[in-house]
Amino acid sequence: MPDLPSLSHHALPFRTCVGIMLLNREGLVWVGRRRPKWAGDHQAYIWQMPQGGIEKFEAPRLAALRELREETGVTNAEVIGEHPEWLTYELPDSLLGIALKGRYRGQRQKWFAMRFLGEDSEIDILPKEGTKAEFDTWRWAPLDSVPKLIVPFKREIYERVTGDFAHLARPLAEGQG
Repeated sequence: MPDLPSLSHHALPFRTCVGIMLLNREGLVWVGRRRPKWAGDHQAYIWQMPQGGIEKFEAPRLAALRELREETGVTNAEVIGEHPEWLTYELPDSLLGIALKGRYRGQRQKWFAMRFLGEDSEIDILPKEGTKAEFDTWRWAPLDSVPKLIVPFKREIYERVTGDFAHLARPLAEGQG
């Protein structure tokens, strides 16, 4: 039997999606912990900011608000920044055909910074409307720690996003927000 050709990065498209850097009043960043389906080690967890796909004909800003609501339960937030560029990452060869349901070679992401205006009790990561939960726990993290929490192949995007939105990650003065 002949060898099958290996899956090429160029044989698969990028998944178009949004990412959200949610900041609280203290300037900390929301991160959720998940166990990726593709992780061979069942003890492996990664921390990441909320993200998700853009539906057909959906504006990226609306997709970001929807994804934030679906993944965290947060509705009490305002958009305070939009990254001017679409940022992309490619999956490592070992995850091609496995991660992202095997259909994509990576993601093309539009990132938004949002200010959380509610109370922590608003955050609800339990599954909604027949879907499974994206995260099993969450926490507020200092901005400079966030890129260190993500898987290495996404780290460059996280460094870019946290660097470009750093001016927004400052504590609000008393009475703001």
